[in-house]
Amino acid sequence: MTVLALGYAGFGSTDLDDWRRFGTGLVGLQAVERGASLLAFRMDDRKQRIVIDRAMPEGMRLFGWEVADATALEALAARLEAAKVEVTAEPKALADARRVAALISFRDPAGNRLEAFYGPEIAAEPFRPGRSISGFRTGPLGLGHAVLTVEHIAPVMAFYVEVLGFGLSDYIEKPFRAYFFHVNARHHSLALIETGKNGMHHLMVELFSLDDVGQAYDLALAEPDRIGVTLGRHTNDFMTSFYARTPSSFMIECGWGGREIDPAGWQPVEMHHGPSLWGHERSWLPPQDRAVAREMRMQAAASGLRAPVQVMDGNYRLMPGTCAWWDGIGERET
Repeated sequence: MTVLALGYAGFGSTDLDDWRRFGTGLVGLQAVERGASLLAFRMDDRKQRIVIDRAMPEGMRLFGWEVADATALEALAARLEAAKVEVTAEPKALADARRVAALISFRDPAGNRLEAFYGPEIAAEPFRPGRSISGFRTGPLGLGHAVLTVEHIAPVMAFYVEVLGFGLSDYIEKPFRAYFFHVNARHHSLALIETGKNGMHHLMVELFSLDDVGQAYDLALAEPDRIGVTLGRHTNDFMTSFYARTPSSFMIECGWGGREIDPAGWQPVEMHHGPSLWGHERSWLPPQDRAVAREMRMQAAASGLRAPVQVMDGNYRLMPGTCAWWDGIGERET
């Protein structure tokens, strides 16, 4: 794939102080001061991953998609122009502000500003989280994933798949329509939810430790109306997570244990058990759709739907089998 990962994201907001408190105190990002009008956040060795810009209109959003080098950037620009997409070669001043070597910009059919870049700048100083966390899972998987609301999925999906080369991971039709797309081994770096309106739904960041997520959840519970989606686990990427309302009009999903896939051999399927194995009560859904989602979770539980926990080396310890019935289940599954 030409696009390697979601490299950065930016949002327009005048609430820089609220964003600083939220980003560092709850999520655990490192704030980087960049004057009176811009707040940048680090989450790894890169100089910035998320930007909150007072100069951008409230609600405006941008997403930086990483490519390998200058040759790949030129090839992507040519591909976009061949598809009749207007492309702008951005000046060095903007590349410097984005902390990259070079970038182009264009828009998707829903009007979202997209930037493609190469050569991200690496910080000399180590990442220092805003609160005590073990860190974020980024690297070749990128910053996380972005989920957008769209009026109609079909034209936007065609752009990302046929023009940008994203791969469809899977999709759901109930209790709402959502399609999930990958560009690397992360199950999805982008998702589209059909709501009849174009907008930003959430940005996901993945933490190294489940306890990091649980402690963030405790912090969010202490703030009135901070939680937008309760703690739960997804059916498709197996992420255990909750969603916190940001100072802007979207959410950040704090997750752990995301699934990796093999893009070369992956076959997309429809997920018939809904978006979550358990939890994830969604306050943003209309009451009737919340009831459908809850019933789907109950059906998943009644049918015994389970998924293996996704762990990294050093982040788990094997327990001895102490239940003959459970040990028998394991033997039948292997």
